[in-house]
Amino acid sequence: MQIHRTIESLRSARAGAGRTAFVPTMGNLHDGHIALMRQAAGHADSVVASIFVNRLQFGQGEDFEHYPRTFAADCERLAAAGVAHLFAPDEAVMYPQPQSYHVDPAPTHVSVLEGECRPGHFRGVATVVLKLLNIVQPELALFGKKDYQQLMVLRNMVRELALPVEVLAGETVRAGDGLALSSRNGYLSAEERVRAPLLYRLLCHIRSAVASGERDLAKLEAEAMAQLEGAGWQPDYVAVRRRADLQPPADEDDALVVLAAARLGRTRLIDNLEI
Repeated sequence: MQIHRTIESLRSARAGAGRTAFVPTMGNLHDGHIALMRQAAGHADSVVASIFVNRLQFGQGEDFEHYPRTFAADCERLAAAGVAHLFAPDEAVMYPQPQSYHVDPAPTHVSVLEGECRPGHFRGVATVVLKLLNIVQPELALFGKKDYQQLMVLRNMVRELALPVEVLAGETVRAGDGLALSSRNGYLSAEERVRAPLLYRLLCHIRSAVASGERDLAKLEAEAMAQLEGAGWQPDYVAVRRRADLQPPADEDDALVVLAAARLGRTRLIDNLEI
């Protein structure tokens, strides 16, 4: 695997590489990331990954300075997964001057759920992903479904800006007890890790109830919020939404997803299940 610190180095190495799939990451890789790399390899001649902890998508008081950085271990995992090129720029390469250009996603897509809880987060995500896509110029880009709203925002950006790239989604990878794999799971204490699968179990209950015909979604959401609070969590939301735009569903909508975000101790976990 070749490691590139500059745009020029990556582009030179990419020349003539054939059909390329790109998987952007912030590092601290887990099995979910590696599953995306292997999925990418099945659709392309060459896989490019990136590691860049993007300051723009962290809000005030969030964990940018303490976000886990495990570059050497990440490189070993990427090489073993068959990644051909790793783009690992520093901030001076990605943002050589104070940011004067940003991507502002559609307000309807970022005014709810994660966008409401983390103002400016998706602006930072969309800005860095657009720049990475322009740098790498892949035919395919892969993102995990665990960050469901992010996936929706980026698909919309690619479509609206007519970018010549196909966005593919990777299924959420889970531990044996159902907890969605996340770089932030490492913040959980041993006791919190035992309690963490409650979030997934509540989503499973809501999915089963809706699939069985329950239509009092507000009741299901409120019950799940109450159970989280009763178990010592601090929930931000539990919501059943349309998959297409994450707006509240009408009675006739049947392509749904249930999403949740809640803090357990100092760790904020998010998860979702399609219905």
